[in-house]
Amino acid sequence: MLTQFIKIITAIMLLLLSACSTTYPNQDITGQVFPSVEGESLEQQAMRFPEDLAGEKTLLLIGYKQDSQFDIDRWLIALDMTETQVPVFELPTIQGLFPRMFSTMIDNGMRRGIPKPMWKGVVTIYKDGDQVQQLTGNQNPNNARVVLLDEQGNILFFYDQGFAVAALKQVQDLL
Repeated sequence: MLTQFIKIITAIMLLLLSACSTTYPNQDITGQVFPSVEGESLEQQAMRFPEDLAGEKTLLLIGYKQDSQFDIDRWLIALDMTETQVPVFELPTIQGLFPRMFSTMIDNGMRRGIPKPMWKGVVTIYKDGDQVQQLTGNQNPNNARVVLLDEQGNILFFYDQGFAVAALKQVQDLL
């Protein structure tokens, strides 16, 4: 009887998890306006994008899975090594109600893996996660979505093919 109960609970959990995510085709969003989305930094500071970035060009490194961090780290290292001067925000972007229920646990896990001085620049998007994923597409979710915004929140550059030196040079040229 206990075994049947565990099987039923497992089936319900799998159903809930699968219902929490939708796959959207990737698309180039260059030239569009970045949508207004809310998030909270790992320092627990509420932020609204792109409104809180108004007045300066800003680079967003958007990740849809934990494995996106590898790609994001390559971008961060390259930006640092080339002394590229631009504000950068990492946006872990998670869609669905189920992850929102565990947001504290997810954020605490990120805090354990990200050095505290970087917490201000890591802003998790939960409530509006579906909106961002629908905008950029979420196929090949291990690749970061690299978005360069102008001073008004318009998308100057978009890239979702994994880190590439040529893409970095395009960002630098636009800065």
